[in-house]
Amino acid sequence: MEVSVVQIGNSKGIRFSKTILEKYNIKDKVDLILEKGQIIIKPLSKPRKGWEKAFKEMSDNKDDSLLFNDVFEDENLNEWK
Repeated sequence: MEVSVVQIGNSKGIRFSKTILEKYNIKDKVDLILEKGQIIIKPLSKPRKGWEKAFKEMSDNKDDSLLFNDVFEDENLNEWK
């Protein structure tokens, strides 16, 4: 796809259509990767966003206990030495 580089204040930039922004889930920021003669623009992804708050709430609610033992009765821990 060919796009124009346009003047934006003292800089230059590329405008993306609403369709492209929605299709590639581009919000306020992107990850810009510069490599070997090309520029790659990727949507900024934060897959663990909000986890800290969720874990804090679980702890406050005493809902952070293990669902099953982390060591099984028949487990041989010597094989890991």
